Amino acid sequence: MRPSRTAALVLRQLYLLRGSPARVIPLFAWVAIDVVLWGFITRWLDTVTSPGFDLVPVLLGAVLLWDFFGRVMQGVTMAFFEDVWARNFLNVFSAPLSIAEYVGGLVASSVLTSTVALAVMITLAWTAFGLPLLGWGLALVPFLLVLFLFGIALGIVGTAIVLRLGPAAEWLIWPIPAVLSPFAGVFYPLATLPAWMQVVSRALPPSYVFEALRAMLAGKPVPLGDMAWAVALAVTEVLLASWLFVRVFRYAVRTGLLARYSAESVT
Repeated sequence: MRPSRTAALVLRQLYLLRGSPARVIPLFAWVAIDVVLWGFITRWLDTVTSPGFDLVPVLLGAVLLWDFFGRVMQGVTMAFFEDVWARNFLNVFSAPLSIAEYVGGLVASSVLTSTVALAVMITLAWTAFGLPLLGWGLALVPFLLVLFLFGIALGIVGTAIVLRLGPAAEWLIWPIPAVLSPFAGVFYPLATLPAWMQVVSRALPPSYVFEALRAMLAGKPVPLGDMAWAVALAVTEVLLASWLFVRVFRYAVRTGLLARYSAESVT
């Protein structure tokens, strides 16, 4: 694996961003809207709930972390979709580029875009609503790590799905964060869910993050054992997602699917 080839893929994404404001604005616009919307919602809820309980870090903090996960996942899939929309995917793999180098380029592009989104979220939440996200200290590191790894895993799975089913399948990818959010317990404890949903939740690393977040904001110690398990689970899911992408890619090459990938749908 040559880092220069991965860097070339990232450089292509930078050129795309530099040449198109329409690609730059979504990096921070949607997360800014979420911060403002949920910031005012939590500020209003604080006026109708019992005194002494601050909803801003509980709800707005959860929104910020979940948005970060969504940006990480979309960072991977959008870098892939750029090649799909430009019908450039076959050209990319006509070069001496390995699967690991290509996936590494997707991940590195996601790091770039999600870092921009995270900086905007932290700055806006702190200046507009007084949420000191950085004030959480070292506890924030495992939270972001788990969400980053899980976002990468789902992003790779999303690219594999589209690679196998064709460009029209991208509409299956966009709703994934919304579908998973009830199981992840973003806004409520997992104990609120029925038993069968809790089983699914325990397989999702973000569920441990939001349980730990609520515990920390309630003045309890962060459950380090649960966070260690969440990190291990997220790493495992990244490896499984990478294995799936390799299998799908090899199938696409073997069956000639890759050569026909400029079609709107693939059968």
